[in-house]
Amino acid sequence: MPKLRVGYWAAAEQHNPDILIQYAREAEVVGFDIIAVSDHFAPWRDSDGQAVFPWVWMAAAASQTRSTELGTAVTTPTDRYHPAIVAQAFATLDYLFPGRIFITLGTGHKMNEVPLGFAWPKASQRIARLEEALEVIQLLWKGDFVNYDGKYFKLINAKLYTPPKKKIPVYLATANEKVAAMAGRLGDGILTNPRGLENHISILKSMQDAALKAGKDPSKLGTCLEFKVSYDVDYDRAFKSASYWAPTAIPKDIREGISDPRQLEANVGPEAMDGIKKTWLITDDSDDIIRKLGEFLKMGFNRVYIHSASPNEHRFLHLVGRDILPWMKEYYESLTDVERMTLPLRTSLD
Repeated sequence: MPKLRVGYWAAAEQHNPDILIQYAREAEVVGFDIIAVSDHFAPWRDSDGQAVFPWVWMAAAASQTRSTELGTAVTTPTDRYHPAIVAQAFATLDYLFPGRIFITLGTGHKMNEVPLGFAWPKASQRIARLEEALEVIQLLWKGDFVNYDGKYFKLINAKLYTPPKKKIPVYLATANEKVAAMAGRLGDGILTNPRGLENHISILKSMQDAALKAGKDPSKLGTCLEFKVSYDVDYDRAFKSASYWAPTAIPKDIREGISDPRQLEANVGPEAMDGIKKTWLITDDSDDIIRKLGEFLKMGFNRVYIHSASPNEHRFLHLVGRDILPWMKEYYESLTDVERMTLPLRTSLD
């Protein structure tokens, strides 16, 4: 069973880079193992939105911390970022901070690509592009000359002259069985969020089966979860703070057709506000956080990224460090396979 690793989600769409550095330093001090930073060109809302460039920020954060892993959640290595440039950037980060860098890849959001003049392809094409991009990145990280003739990407004698010093873990963000299988075959695990838990068992099975077919050990793969929480002793204050993220809860068929943060914000209505209550744990009782995290650990997650929208982030970080992180690690170690609500980890194909 992999060791539990707990991460702090640095919300780059909400906070400026200076504040995020402060939170990253505090997160390490109180006991977090990982700093995961979002990777957006545009925020989810226009009012008070931020759009920190995460790769620059990661270098700054790594230089001001000592041991935490740092990585993105989630980078889209297709239009806005050519996969060869992604490979170069993360190779350099790992060269400077060896063994501390990871990357999470995904098919992206319209709001980050269309403003730069790119078309927004259908989901099947985005998945195909993601697979080619992942192949390109991993080939370049080997440090040799690479020729690649894909449908979407081509390389002609391309080489990274400053390769990474360590293996850079690659996770794929998904609630899709096909992408989960890609993660099992080519990557190091998956990342999902509470909206993707309905089919968590089938996603996990797809990843494990693909890993076995590729001759990989499924027990080595990461199962990552973004856990969204807003805590305050005053519930209404916690809810108001979480409502910053209401555009993310707009119905999917509407949300995915919008690329302008002003329009996203304008489309927030009662349904989105109700959606926040479903996708975020909003609470004035810290025991609620422990209970919910216990459920997630039983589902087999071994990397949990805590994304807080709490009104007082400093207070929240110290609460987690004092009361929750020690409990999480002790509870995780106490779980047996029988107690887990998910599939037993697959070691052979049926």
